[in-house]
Amino acid sequence: MRIGYARVSTDDQHLDLQLAALKQAGCDDIFTDQGISGARFSRPGLEQAMTKLSKGDTLIVWRLDRLGRSLTKLVELVDELGARGIQFVSLTECIDTTSPGGTLLFHIMAALAQFERSLIGERTRAGMLAAKARGKHVGRRRAMTQSECVEAQRQLSLHTSDVVAQQFEVHPRTLLRSLRRYGLEAQR
Repeated sequence: MRIGYARVSTDDQHLDLQLAALKQAGCDDIFTDQGISGARFSRPGLEQAMTKLSKGDTLIVWRLDRLGRSLTKLVELVDELGARGIQFVSLTECIDTTSPGGTLLFHIMAALAQFERSLIGERTRAGMLAAKARGKHVGRRRAMTQSECVEAQRQLSLHTSDVVAQQFEVHPRTLLRSLRRYGLEAQR
């Protein structure tokens, strides 16, 4: 059995082009999702298609990005299909896991995507190290500035840490940790 799956991200987009291509590809059943992002893999239409598929069947999509945006998740999904004895076809990219060449093409694309993600990670880490070397703060913005901590220290001589923390809209532990970061002590 050939099962088709089509998806559009917004309600004002149309499935017509995908549905026509899937019908022309000989799909017996077609499941759809309208107005659902490809970033999420929990979609009613996709879940129905996955439930309907059984050993020997083929899942067909118009384009790979209609199945999902995360290549890691796509590889996992196609591997899951393969483990269940189900083939996968993407019409636009000419990916067809019913042939060894199609399976190879799919895995080459996945490997290239993984390589690109690794390069992005390396560039990000290198950029963060360079920024840190220039004296820039890297990471989440600090809850309190040094001048706020100096003021908070002064306030702690008059009020409890709970009251002062509330004034600066932080948790009392965050207040005390911030004071220690700048070498200040909570005065009593």
